[in-house]
Amino acid sequence: MTNLFISSTHNPKIKNLLLLQQKSSERRAQNKFVAEGKRELSHCINAGLKIDSIFYCPAILGKGENADILTKLASTTTRYEVSEDVYNKLAYRESTEGILAEVFTPKQGLENLKIGPKPLIIVMESVEKPGNLGAILRSADACGADAVIVCDPLTDLYNPNLIRSSIGAIFTVPCIACSSEECIEYLKRNHIQILTAQLQDSSVYYDTDMTCGTAIVVGTESTGLSNLWRDAADKHIRIPMRGKLDSLNVSVSAAILLFEALRQRNG
Repeated sequence: MTNLFISSTHNPKIKNLLLLQQKSSERRAQNKFVAEGKRELSHCINAGLKIDSIFYCPAILGKGENADILTKLASTTTRYEVSEDVYNKLAYRESTEGILAEVFTPKQGLENLKIGPKPLIIVMESVEKPGNLGAILRSADACGADAVIVCDPLTDLYNPNLIRSSIGAIFTVPCIACSSEECIEYLKRNHIQILTAQLQDSSVYYDTDMTCGTAIVVGTESTGLSNLWRDAADKHIRIPMRGKLDSLNVSVSAAILLFEALRQRNG
């Protein structure tokens, strides 16, 4: 285990961390992202992700339970102690815990997705707001979904806002990005029914059987789902609404549908 001290915000390692936080192109090029906070790093470790380097500020991290995260790291991990000024420059969250890390992006694809005989999957088409995807990941984790599949994403899966809004669920639920065509082919090949959430030509969601292998598909709030998904669906479902508006936040809709599937499966 290597320990180094950094006191300057102009240090090349610090500049690179900032690039990883700010630019998705850098995250793709380096195949790394930044995870901040004890909870998020614990989830990374539990998920088996490889951590490249740790950056921590003892004055903020403190001792006892907060510092225990350091002992969980592999002995080969490079650890950088940084000054408060440097850490405050790096901290992305308003309330931070004094520790963050460079983490290697896991290689995840449909080909290595492990699912049970009656999987529950949430699919999102063209999601663009990290906060929505983060909230859906939290719901997926809470109801024990087998996977989250993001089709034709407009945000990358390791955006700092997404990691923060998911409170680490991006590491606890298998999350895969692919094209809509690839996803549809995968679902059909594995005999997983496709339920698209839409207002037109649809049935009330609680009248639909979700106890078999099921993929719930949601689209953007502005345009909904593409015709590709509407045509591929085994059934169209809707959430009845009695107000004057005809749209729910996509993360709210996803949560309602996921927990209906859980309710049915729990009997």
